[in-house]
Amino acid sequence: MTDRFTAPSRLSTWLLCAPLLLASTVQAQGLRLSGQLNPSRAAATQSAPAQQSTADFIVALVNSEPVTNNEVRQRLLRVEQQMAQEGAPMPARDVLAREILEQIINERAQMQQATELGITVDEAAVTQAEQSIAAQNQISPDELRRRLAADGIDINRFRNDLRGQIVLQRVRERQVDSRVRVTDADIDDFIRERQGSNDVASLELNLAHVLVAVPEGASAERIQELQARAQGVADRARGGADFAQLARDFSDAPERANGGVFGMRAASRLPTLFVDATRALNPGAVAGPLRSPAGFHVLKVIEKRQAGMPAAVVTQTRARHILLRTSPQLSQSDAVARLAGYRQQIASGQANFEALAREHSQDGSASQGGDLGWASPGMFVPEFEQAMNALRPGEMSAPLVSRFGVHLIRVDERRQSTLNQREQREQVRGLAREKKLDDALRVWSQDTRSRAFVEYRDPPQP
Repeated sequence: MTDRFTAPSRLSTWLLCAPLLLASTVQAQGLRLSGQLNPSRAAATQSAPAQQSTADFIVALVNSEPVTNNEVRQRLLRVEQQMAQEGAPMPARDVLAREILEQIINERAQMQQATELGITVDEAAVTQAEQSIAAQNQISPDELRRRLAADGIDINRFRNDLRGQIVLQRVRERQVDSRVRVTDADIDDFIRERQGSNDVASLELNLAHVLVAVPEGASAERIQELQARAQGVADRARGGADFAQLARDFSDAPERANGGVFGMRAASRLPTLFVDATRALNPGAVAGPLRSPAGFHVLKVIEKRQAGMPAAVVTQTRARHILLRTSPQLSQSDAVARLAGYRQQIASGQANFEALAREHSQDGSASQGGDLGWASPGMFVPEFEQAMNALRPGEMSAPLVSRFGVHLIRVDERRQSTLNQREQREQVRGLAREKKLDDALRVWSQDTRSRAFVEYRDPPQP
């Protein structure tokens, strides 16, 4: 996880983001790179084992499982390299070493819980993670291995590190992610916390308007008559009548030709009378009649945006996929091999993606030839979305392992789209979920750590 909203410190973020030398980290539910391959690291990496081999000793026991000084020093080297790469201020080595020791203790306790739960990772998942790292660096898996060797990194150790990260990812998914739910109240709370939804400066409104004008010097009887007309308009609007037609029939305002619609405007550009009457209303609600020097106003909230919402214009993707779910009859490696065969058939023109999806995909989209429809950012799990976003229209992915199985993805189209309020709230739902996941992960991590028996030995020697 990274410091999205509630991480305690930048230093803690470095520790969480640098378990692997290539800065391959687990963020949310998907592997991603937080740095680029750097051949200049080779000398430090190659010299570290020689220095550490004569000074190794146990610094802590986690439920009788040792953590060695060598482990702390190796992690320390990786963290320092990444911090130096990005120009981050470097704390004292002994302080950083103690922080790293605590991080390793937390990970060890979580790995032990994963073992108790029977969580394992097969070779296909590790290979998929390796391929993801290569793709993020825009190189082939073979080139990745060549650069690892040039950096003095043993491929087996690298893959074991990857395996450990995937195990941590899966135990966190099982123990934390599956239990997090986001309600509409959570979305509202998130918006208020982030920006303050009651601040007029953060509010945009699209209102429709009917004005029943009151002539200057009108008698009391005439004013009462016009007020009754405005009340009748408001009653009909609340009863479900077409507001645009009401505006065309009864409004004296220039907007009547557009059905009374102002268009989306910042609240600061609307009369205070209108904002005060509508800021707490939901889209579709009607306010009024309201009295102003111009006459009586009836307002309908067409659309409402608050700061804290995502951008109104997003890039949407239309993709197809073929999903094979793993089972005792179909291992993950077999599913990867089968989809790789489908990919080759499609690329050579021997088969059609849509036809293969209809015949073989184990997803609800199979009957539509794997068509997932137009998707906004955040609609798919991160590991799927990351692979999809890396494709250009017309391109196919390599077989991708996700929590649902193994996918073959093809991107068909992309477009820029303006989100309505419901779609924006769904975007906010994803942000609110991430925040709740961060909070829940922190609580779970603390609980897992508190239930582990930790015995400190000699302090680490960086």
